[in-house]
Amino acid sequence: MLTHFLLQFTRIGAEWVLWVLVLLSFACIYVMLERLRFYKQRAIDIHELRTKFNDALDKKDYKAAAELLSGSDAMEARVVLFGLRHHERGPAAVEDLLAGALATEKVRYDKGLGFLATVGSNAPFIGLFGTVVGIINAFDNLAAGTDEGAKLVMAAIAEALVATGVGILVAIPAVMAYNVFKGKTKGTASQAELLGRSLVSHLRGAERGGQDGGV
Repeated sequence: MLTHFLLQFTRIGAEWVLWVLVLLSFACIYVMLERLRFYKQRAIDIHELRTKFNDALDKKDYKAAAELLSGSDAMEARVVLFGLRHHERGPAAVEDLLAGALATEKVRYDKGLGFLATVGSNAPFIGLFGTVVGIINAFDNLAAGTDEGAKLVMAAIAEALVATGVGILVAIPAVMAYNVFKGKTKGTASQAELLGRSLVSHLRGAERGGQDGGV
C-alpha cells in the first residue's frame, strides 16, 4: 500500500524539484546582493580610524574619540564605541563589554550566511532526490513495455540528470559566497578586536599612571 502510494508520487516527475532549486538559487542571489550592499556601506579605512582614535586617546579626549566612532555603522566603530562609553568603569569592565559587543556584531554581519551554508550543503542532495525520482519514474515507464514507454524512459532519465546538475550548480556559488562573506566577517572582527585592545591598553596605562601618582 505504502509502496504503491510512493510510486504514484514519483510519477509526478522531477520537474518540481527543479523549480525548488531555481527558487533556492534566486533566494541565494538575493542574500548575496544584500550582504554585498551591507558590507560595502560599512567599509571604512581602519588604518586612518585607528590613527585618529589613538591620537584622541593619547590626549585623553574621550569625547572626541567617541564622536570619531559614532559617525560610522561599521563593526569596528560600534564595538569600540560601546566600550568607550563605559571607560570610567575601568579596563577590565570595558574588556568584557567589548567581547559582548563583538559577539553581537558578528551575528549582525553573519545574517543570511546560515541560509547560504544550508543551500550549499543540501542543494546537491535535493538534486539527487530529483534524480532518484526521475529514475524510478523511468523504470516505471519501462515496465509498461511499449514504444511510448521507451521514449518516456529516455526523457525521464535526462530530466533526472538535469536535476543533479542543477543541484550542484546551485550549491557551488552558495558555498563560495558563504566562505567569502565569512572571511570578511572574520577579518572585520579582527580589526575591531585590535581597535578595542588599543582602548583597553590605554585605560590600563592610565590606571597604572594614576596609581603611581598616588604613591
